[in-house]
Amino acid sequence: MSEQATKFDELTRYIRVRSAPENKFVEFDFAIGHPELFVELVLPTAAFQLFCKHNNVIHMSSDQIRLVDEDMVKWRFGDKGHR
Repeated sequence: MSEQATKFDELTRYIRVRSAPENKFVEFDFAIGHPELFVELVLPTAAFQLFCKHNNVIHMSSDQIRLVDEDMVKWRFGDKGHR
């Protein structure tokens, strides 16, 4: 295995759940290494739990979530943190 592959495998995997706990499907953001670079995914609850276990995920911190949200506003409206 190359050194680069090992480093990738060691990158932190982040999730941010966006759906309500009682929903049949879990809507969430998934990022590898950089919380601000994420994909939006949807999985049934059991598959989501397996996905999290397999990827050894951690939940984004409130500070990370705030920064991601501010960045999204900046891209949508032009100024960071202003609509």
